Amino acid sequence: MPQSLSPGEQLPLGRRFRIVLVLGLLTALGPLTIDMYLPSLPTITTDLLTSAAAVQLTLTGTLVGLAFGQLLVGPLSDAFGRRGPLLAGISVHVLASVFCVIATDVVTLGVLRVLQGLGAAAAAVVAMAMVRDLFSDLAAARLFSRLMLVVGVAPILAPTIGGLVLNWTSWRGVFVVLTVIGVTIASVSALVLPETLPAERRRNGGVLGTVRDYGRLLTDRVYVGLTLVAGLAMAALFAYVSGSSYVFQDDYGMSEQQFALIFAGGAVGLIGATQFNVRLLRRWTPQQIMSGALLAGVAFGLVFLVLALTGAGGLPGILIPLWLVLAMVGLAMPNAPALALSRHGEAAGTAAALLGAVQFGVGALAAPLVGVLGVGAIAMAVVVFGGMLAATLVYFLVVQPHRLEVNTSESPVAVAVH
Repeated sequence: MPQSLSPGEQLPLGRRFRIVLVLGLLTALGPLTIDMYLPSLPTITTDLLTSAAAVQLTLTGTLVGLAFGQLLVGPLSDAFGRRGPLLAGISVHVLASVFCVIATDVVTLGVLRVLQGLGAAAAAVVAMAMVRDLFSDLAAARLFSRLMLVVGVAPILAPTIGGLVLNWTSWRGVFVVLTVIGVTIASVSALVLPETLPAERRRNGGVLGTVRDYGRLLTDRVYVGLTLVAGLAMAALFAYVSGSSYVFQDDYGMSEQQFALIFAGGAVGLIGATQFNVRLLRRWTPQQIMSGALLAGVAFGLVFLVLALTGAGGLPGILIPLWLVLAMVGLAMPNAPALALSRHGEAAGTAAALLGAVQFGVGALAAPLVGVLGVGAIAMAVVVFGGMLAATLVYFLVVQPHRLEVNTSESPVAVAVH
């Protein structure tokens, strides 16, 4: 079993690479859980004799589980270390995936998707907390960008895998694959990941201590603002995630496989932007990059909305501005958490939990909102544009990026992982 890391400890390059790779796999579990069954949403609607809005609520359930699960796991990881809560959470995910295979109605499926989200939350929050255990500020922003490469690959692969599975079996086979993925990630994590939070740095204040930690976070205006920015940008992303299968398959008549390719195109823009962020960080600070990305995202979102309302440009008129918005989200996503978590290294798990909960909680609200507005291109465009506009207003009015300071040191907090 991997041992705890000591502050300042240097590890062989090969082991450092393996740790970062497994952290990437952990961050990918949530997107895989969310995205893999997207091509099967219309099929589930028919098979379970329910409505599109009801099936979209199963996606909302996953996001709710991801949100509240992080609020639970974050403080636990600060109190008991990272590995135990991580492995317990992934186990819950695996069990929920098994029962999803045999679900017979949309209500049961929705409850199980909440449990899947709770399990995936452990992977999400512990991965973020481990990054904060190891890095801060600019170094953390760069590592978050690299991890976003793995996260970005998940939305590309997930619908494609889901579409391939549907060629051979029903939508239930998607959850068989998710079961296998969960078991694999749990096994690799147990073998590779060390404990990055030594006993002397753990917080054992109990429930009152957790409440105090959350209270301190909620009184930090900049942290709260950055958390809201991350959540509102995530809302724009999940408006696309929840509405795209209906827009492109129902409105434009695409097959499940064609939709998977279109979805992959958006993910390519997201991935490319996260990796370009690493280059941008050589010349500009994270807050400067976020300023430009959010303003551009609002502009592209407005173009997307206008073209959706008028129908001008056909399919390209929908795809091009939408993909550009996703690219701007890709620039914001690594920098917002890096800046937010750098302010609270003493309670990284709790800070990461609240950040992640807001991200997925706001996303959970965005997903059904698209359905309520009509499950079409206009509904998706309204929520995408609204999310980007709100994120930009919060960033400039609440966070006030011109007042932020950033540590440009590349030194790690606990261990050098370059």
